[in-house]
Amino acid sequence: MTEAFPTEEAVMQIIKGLGIAVACLAATATAGLNLTSVHATPAPGAAIGIAQEKMPAGVQARKLDNGTAVLADAKGMTLYTFEKDAAGKSACSGGCAKNWPPLAAAADAKPMGDWTIITRDDGSKQWAYKGKPLYGWVKDTKPGETTGDGVGNGAWKTAVP
Repeated sequence: MTEAFPTEEAVMQIIKGLGIAVACLAATATAGLNLTSVHATPAPGAAIGIAQEKMPAGVQARKLDNGTAVLADAKGMTLYTFEKDAAGKSACSGGCAKNWPPLAAAADAKPMGDWTIITRDDGSKQWAYKGKPLYGWVKDTKPGETTGDGVGNGAWKTAVP
């Protein structure tokens, strides 16, 4: 009795077919996941383990090229905290607020989880994260920059999730 073995060509066709099948399964399995590489471009907080829906509209968490996680505004600009702020109260107004624009909250915005809203001295609303009011920095000119970190003898720090 002679056994029939597949030819080398038949074996190669089977291997190619399996490779395609595995690639299709992998693509199907990851289709619903956000696997975007984040390199100084706006990215949802989910990309670094923070549920975006638990953040105010227009706020995102992102990873910088160096791997640091920071909070950013809708344009991807880094947000900062100010050590001189008291919990729920901004100490940055006038010229300070021109250089460090407060992260504005809409009049109808509602607190959520670690996100609260403070009322500034001028009556405007500002987002705070874990009790710390959030600000931009005018000298950051593109998403992912953190030139404000450490300014004011270390009083300004990047806001981290």
